[in-house]
Amino acid sequence: MTSTAASCLLFLTMNSFDEAELCFPELLNSSCRKTMRPHSVSILTYILLSSISLLTVTLNLLVIISISHFKQLHTPTNLLLLSLAVSDFFVGFLMFFQIVLIDGCWLLGDFMCILYYVLDYIITSASIGTMVLISVDRYVAICDPLHYPNKVTQKRVKICVCLCWICSAFFQILLLKDNLEQPGRYNSCFGECVIVINYIAGLADIFVSFIGPVTVIIVLYMKVFVVAVSHARAMRSHIAAFPLECSVSVTANKSELKATRALGVVIFFFLVCLCPYFCVSITGQDSLINASTAAFVMCLFYFNSCLNPVIYAFFYPWFRKYIKVIVTLKILQPGSCETNML
Repeated sequence: MTSTAASCLLFLTMNSFDEAELCFPELLNSSCRKTMRPHSVSILTYILLSSISLLTVTLNLLVIISISHFKQLHTPTNLLLLSLAVSDFFVGFLMFFQIVLIDGCWLLGDFMCILYYVLDYIITSASIGTMVLISVDRYVAICDPLHYPNKVTQKRVKICVCLCWICSAFFQILLLKDNLEQPGRYNSCFGECVIVINYIAGLADIFVSFIGPVTVIIVLYMKVFVVAVSHARAMRSHIAAFPLECSVSVTANKSELKATRALGVVIFFFLVCLCPYFCVSITGQDSLINASTAAFVMCLFYFNSCLNPVIYAFFYPWFRKYIKVIVTLKILQPGSCETNML
């Protein structure tokens, strides 16, 4: 082979290799490069994220159908769980966008990029707001049980949930205003999906969406825990002293304590899964951590939405019973919404 032919072959090989690394091979000078990783790793990541996404959507859809359809579940606390399930349901769909970004290329255009970020921010903010409402609900139920039915009504909870979602949408749209006005303005190459938030707005977002709500959640649940322990001791003493006179109020208290414990587990795992993501954002070390750590933080963040329905199934027998009714299609029978499983 002549030196000229060898040079041509080398050039063609290098050119095809470079094109294989580009998100848009036809845009040689302006296309972003793909994230190169072993094929087996990419396939495993696709399968894992797709499975989690499908499971998240399916499980939360069961929660949404259960609470929406069966009238017996239309309680203030369950309405809050419904709001949380809706946000988790959409998180499952947003994970498909993460699957698109596995190789580091965004192929859906600038508008879909900013739409993804807006929805992601709104859903995350609404989830955190719903967790605050759940903490307030448990605080009133345990610390002021006599006034709970009057203070926490279905109408008030619906108003609070609607305000939570509306305020989340308004705040996050305001936060991303510059990015919405000109989608893709901060992209350095084609195939990139980047947004930029100024320092002051980012700081405000961290305080409003994370530090403030988490502080409220922790303080309220610490108070709930102290009161719940004292209530549990009082109930044990009452049952020991009057074993034949277990009143309805004692049964009701047990039910509230059980619900508080279950929702406490939900909040605990929510904070465990959420804190690493926001801690990276607060410290500003997101550019220093490696790709594996960043992927783990994001997967942990999204996995929480899949975990919540599993917690309900573990703690709530009624949830398992209603799921059986839904899966066996008995929900299609006339009058199924009146089914009593409690």
